[in-house]
Amino acid sequence: MPNLAPLSPLLVAFIATTLFGFVIGLELHSYRRAGGQDLGFGTTRTFTLLAVLGFTLTLLDPSLHLYAFGLVAVTVLLALNYWVRLRAGQQSLLATLIALLVFLIGPLSLRQPIWLLILYVVVILLLLGEKPGIRRFSDAFRSSEAATLAKFLIMAGLILPLLPERQIAPFLSVTYYQLWLAVIVVSGISYLSYLAQTYFFPSRGALLTGLLGGLYSSTAATVVLGRQAHEPGGDDRTLAAAIVLATAMMYLRLFSLILILGHDAIAWRLVIPFAVLFAGSLGVAWLLHHGPATVGGEAGVPPLRHPLEFSTAVLFAFLFVVFAALTHWVIGRYGTTGLHLLSFAVGFTDIDPFILSLLAGRFHVDEAGLAAAVIVASGSNNLLKGLYAVVLSRNRRVLPAAIWLFVSCLLSLVYVYWHGS
Repeated sequence: MPNLAPLSPLLVAFIATTLFGFVIGLELHSYRRAGGQDLGFGTTRTFTLLAVLGFTLTLLDPSLHLYAFGLVAVTVLLALNYWVRLRAGQQSLLATLIALLVFLIGPLSLRQPIWLLILYVVVILLLLGEKPGIRRFSDAFRSSEAATLAKFLIMAGLILPLLPERQIAPFLSVTYYQLWLAVIVVSGISYLSYLAQTYFFPSRGALLTGLLGGLYSSTAATVVLGRQAHEPGGDDRTLAAAIVLATAMMYLRLFSLILILGHDAIAWRLVIPFAVLFAGSLGVAWLLHHGPATVGGEAGVPPLRHPLEFSTAVLFAFLFVVFAALTHWVIGRYGTTGLHLLSFAVGFTDIDPFILSLLAGRFHVDEAGLAAAVIVASGSNNLLKGLYAVVLSRNRRVLPAAIWLFVSCLLSLVYVYWHGS
């Protein structure tokens, strides 16, 4: 049987150009039909021919002078068409802009990798096909969110590149750049959780607060859920399950942070204890949620505040350095035992900067000792959340969730003692 020669790259580019122009024309036709309005310019055939025209002009003149002339001509024709439609009361520019975007498919298929062309077309199709979802998102979008996004862009795109790759202190192997990168990673995970909870799942059910709030901050989620459990009319079993679920997500967040920031050896030492505690928390949450029903339905839960504040980022960086210095002093004076006591005490504060500074520091502690300190800190943090759940809820139906948090703290300490002995 003769070997079939592979398709010519030029033929592949032509087929892709024709196909994508045709598909975009079909999608625009569906958009018009669904909206019940005349957007003016073009049919499916027109958009297909526009894509082929852009491809042909680019192929005939690789310097793109001929294509530029064609682009100007097409733009003038589209402008004249829009002027006529505007006089008739049709103000939509959508079809005109889509036509220009389709005319660019040819050069992209000939000059750029195929993944970029596919991504380009997918974005256009999504913007056309997801009009209801985009409209709902636009209606729900708060004016303050633009400023919040700007803060994140400043933190990640402006401040980070300007920071030097210079070590902060002799006992801390991390640089200023790496420190701020850790701040961005932690804030980014929290911010994505906040956006998902606020815009994609706006109902803010208790279980969702536990799931996404645990990725944001399990302590903050426990405080919100505990206060909600004190209010009458809520589903106490669901709130109790959500409190435990938030702690389960804490283990997932910590493991992901440690792995993302390059501490692979420590992360793999935490796989077994974190997996056991994660699975146990999920099991307890399931049992609590499917337990005997309580009076009242699942009430909405107040939203968590978004994490992207410069003051929060600066505080995180400050705590990072403070905890590193404190850890250096404690280990130098009291050794591993002192580190475990410090880890237990830090669990009653924000454990993320402590854990990340601990892993980044140059301390005379082996990997097993560092992993044990992480387990102790997360365990004592569960003790704090259990106390929050009891005190803030003042509801005996939340007590099983608090008991599990106390038990998970005890299991963490027992694991460290058993593993270290």
